[in-house]
Amino acid sequence: MFEFLSLERLAELGWGVELFAAVTLTLIARFIAMRVLKVLGRQFEKTDNLWDDALFKAAHDPVSWFILIMGLLWAIQISDGYIDTELFSAGNLDLVRQLTFIVLLMVFLVRFITLSEEHILKDLQERPDREQTRMDPTTLIALAKLLRLSVVISSALVALPTLGIEIGALLAFGGVGGIAVGFAAQDLLSNFFGGLMIYLDRPFAIGDWVRSPDREIEGTVESIGWRLTVIRTFDKRPLYVPNSVFTKLALENPSRMTNRRIRETIGVRYQDSERMEGIIGSVKAMLTTHEDIDAEQTLIVNFNAYNSSSLDFFIYCFTKTTNWIRFHEVKQDVLLKIVEIVHTHGADFAFPTTTLDGLDQLRPEPEALISD
Repeated sequence: MFEFLSLERLAELGWGVELFAAVTLTLIARFIAMRVLKVLGRQFEKTDNLWDDALFKAAHDPVSWFILIMGLLWAIQISDGYIDTELFSAGNLDLVRQLTFIVLLMVFLVRFITLSEEHILKDLQERPDREQTRMDPTTLIALAKLLRLSVVISSALVALPTLGIEIGALLAFGGVGGIAVGFAAQDLLSNFFGGLMIYLDRPFAIGDWVRSPDREIEGTVESIGWRLTVIRTFDKRPLYVPNSVFTKLALENPSRMTNRRIRETIGVRYQDSERMEGIIGSVKAMLTTHEDIDAEQTLIVNFNAYNSSSLDFFIYCFTKTTNWIRFHEVKQDVLLKIVEIVHTHGADFAFPTTTLDGLDQLRPEPEALISD
């Protein structure tokens, strides 16, 4: 015959139905939210605005986890009426909800800052003349690091009272322990403030060629961190320099040169002294009209010295380009034109020679050779 279900069995069935409904609604809500974000993300990818792409990509994972965790807490709250345990108390569930919101909001903001940084850097490389991307990479990276650090610290300060930890007591403990930590972390702090000074004074930026006459430091800056600056030397080795070093040494930044200098001394033979004035005039005219020489900068071509084997004149001028490879091409062209000018005037270049006087007196007389 028919057997009626007990009250306990009905309660179990009701619990199962409620749990199934909660899980189903959670998954449906997550599906709808992800679908909406995906559709909106595709639409905003077609725009030129950099911020909306980063916004939707950064929100994808936090929104997904928020819906799943809230659905799980809802399921746990449903179970509270059927399972007698302090773990499922309303206070504990509220605490988890608050911490979840704080943590996921922090993750969203950090991801948004990181993605915005990546998009702006990419846009800066592809379109350097665009108005909204005129910020240089070094400043952008420093600002992004500072914002991420601020978000993490702010989230921690908001979460501590939620966990029942008083910020005042924590600061008091930090004041006592900060002295010991300060002595133990002197190098770390000096490197941190050294990095801060680099970001504020901006003696160099990422991609610059730097050189120190005080130490054997020369190469291209790859990254500037809060503790270390990475410099790629010209033999392609990475050089890790603590930021505190830059506060104590002189540093050159050839990347910020306005021009490159050509400075050469040229020697002409003594027998071509009458042609020297014409040679100097022709060389100066050539440099003045040369398309790669900056005539607005100092330009000197003058007879300079009586050397042991030559009459020396020097050239002193500046190229328009600062590119190292292009500079050597221009310098080669200038030197070849000087060779042509010297030869055109019927002169030639001097080389070390020695003249010996009195050789005629050492030679035997022709009559003596015949008699012998």
